[in-house]
Parts: sequence; C-alpha cells; structure tokens
Amino acid sequence: MTRIILIAMLATVGFFTQNVNAQKESFKEKIESLEEQKEQVVQQERAKLKEEVEKIIQQQEAGEITNAQAEVLKRDAADKRARNIEDQLAIIDSQIDLYKRNQKDFEEEDSGLSIHIFGKNKTFRWNDYDDNDYEKTVVYDRKTYSQLVVAIGLNNAIIEGESLEDSPYKIGGSRFFELGWAWKTRVFENSNWLRVKYGFSFQFNGLKLDDNKYYVEQGDQTVLTTYPLHLDKAKLRMDHLVFPLHFEIGPSKKIEKEDYFRYSTINKFKFGFGGYAGLNLLTIQKLKYEENGSDKKDKFKTNYNTNNFIYGLSTYVAWGSTALYVKYDLNTIFKDNPTEQRNISVGLRFDME
Repeated sequence: MTRIILIAMLATVGFFTQNVNAQKESFKEKIESLEEQKEQVVQQERAKLKEEVEKIIQQQEAGEITNAQAEVLKRDAADKRARNIEDQLAIIDSQIDLYKRNQKDFEEEDSGLSIHIFGKNKTFRWNDYDDNDYEKTVVYDRKTYSQLVVAIGLNNAIIEGESLEDSPYKIGGSRFFELGWAWKTRVFENSNWLRVKYGFSFQFNGLKLDDNKYYVEQGDQTVLTTYPLHLDKAKLRMDHLVFPLHFEIGPSKKIEKEDYFRYSTINKFKFGFGGYAGLNLLTIQKLKYEENGSDKKDKFKTNYNTNNFIYGLSTYVAWGSTALYVKYDLNTIFKDNPTEQRNISVGLRFDME
C-alpha cells in the first residue's frame, strides 16, 4: 500500500507540475506557442495534401480516372488545403493580435499568489507578488526541460544456455511497468543534435511462472519447485528504484525570436541509448490456487536471494513522445544460482513534456 501511495504521489506531482506551468504561462510563451501552432497547421495540411495526391495517382494508374480528371482533382485538393491553411493561420494571427493588444491585462491576471513546482528554474517557490515589484522574465536560452516518463510492456529473462522458447516464464503474462521523472539537457551551445537525459524511475518487473512451478529458497540458492496443488497463478515481482542516464540524438527545429530562442523536437525522430543503476526495493511472490473448494491467495515478501544492486543497458527509438523501449539488466536476478538469469523488457515508452 505504501508503494501505491508513493506512485500516486509521484504521478500527481508530475501532472500538477504540468498544470501549474500551463496556467502560469507567460505572455511571450503564449505567443511562442501560437507561432508553433502555425507551423504545425502548415505541416499537417501539407501531409494531408500529400496523402490525397497519392490516392489520386493510384486511381489514375489503375485506370479509374483519366489524366485530365486526375489533374483537376489534384488542383482541387491543393486549393482546398491552401484555403485551409489560410483560414487557420488567419484565426491564429487574430489570437496573436488579441494577446498583443491586451498584453497589460494578460500580465495583470497572472500577478498575485502563484505556485512554482519543479518549474522553469527547477526549484520550489511560493511567492505573494505585488503588482509593483512583479515582472515576468523570459529565459533567452533554455537548455534543460523536464518530463514525466511512463513505460509498459512485456517482461522475461535471458537464461544461460536456454532460448526464450524454453523459458519457465509466460511471455504474455510477464509484464513490466515504469514510472519516473527525467530531465533533458542540451549538450552543445549552438546545436541540439545531442542531448543528455537523466532522472529517476520506479521499475516493476513481473515474471509469471509456467507449468505449476514456484520459487523456493534453499540456502543461498533459489530453485523452481512444483507446487503440490494446482496453481492458477504464480508470479515473482521485483520493484526497483533506478537512476537512468541516456544520450539522445535526433533532429530539432530552431525557433528564433527577438529576445529568446528554442529548439523544438515536436514530431521529430529520437534515438536514445544508455543505462541505469539502482536498488532492489522489494521482491514478492504471489500464488493463487484452490484448496478444499476455496480460492486462496498467498504473498511471500522475502529476498529470494535476488540481487540488491541493479544495473543495466537501455535504448529507445521514438517519434514525438512515443518510443519503442528495450532494457536489459546486466546483473543476474539471483545472486548465487548456478544458472544465470537476466531480466529483459520490451515495450512502449511515453515521455510527456
């Protein structure tokens, strides 16, 4: 229960941070956001036009329409997308003009009592501002950003001398979950192609046992044993606190304004590689079975001779905020077992800026 509360608190802080920052968004950041929306509108409409043209070409090649009809359809599609861009940009430009005309009112609404949690300067602050001494400032070059990290997927183990097909763990039933907070910092002064990403995460690795097996401690070793009753479920779970470190590469768009500039990786390809190290917080085995017509559930919270120090390699390939994620423990699951087992996880990772 304590761990569930801790996870809920961490998630709440992450989302609360995003909400507070959004509510306290400065005037110039609001203008920057609207300018980025204009770029996104153009990109989205161009992408839709490309899809439409490709469909027209397919119809033309299949003989469903003539060349003349194809040209008319292409012109109509281009005209529609051009008008869509024009109308949407006009709306956004009107919003920008509205904010600029009412800049003073906008800033006055933001003055007064405010809360900054893990904000732009990565500090806790509680300030009761006075209209006369409060002045918003915009950081000219922001090199570090923070984000909530969530990952989920399938879990298993690489066992010495065996293939995954011979694994004692069910592939579909063995899963992992990760929740953490990360900071991403640009490495070079005038380029954003390389970033370093660091933070902390709680990892929950579950291994669901097959063939009515469960784990038993025998001295310094942990061995698989057949349970005397039919098991509906046998699962070993290890909860870790780790500190990941990744190097992230990929293109970005530079946005330059009069008094600040930013590098944006929205809808960009990203490749991250690195590793992690940390501690095993808890090892628990859960058994579900039926005895004398009654459903039974047992939980055994013991070490099971699992390694206390966790370290491994991880990598991800992302587009935008969604990534294919792989992590592999270099430490063995059990300390003194003659056959070495190492945890491996494959799934999806979401970096929510």
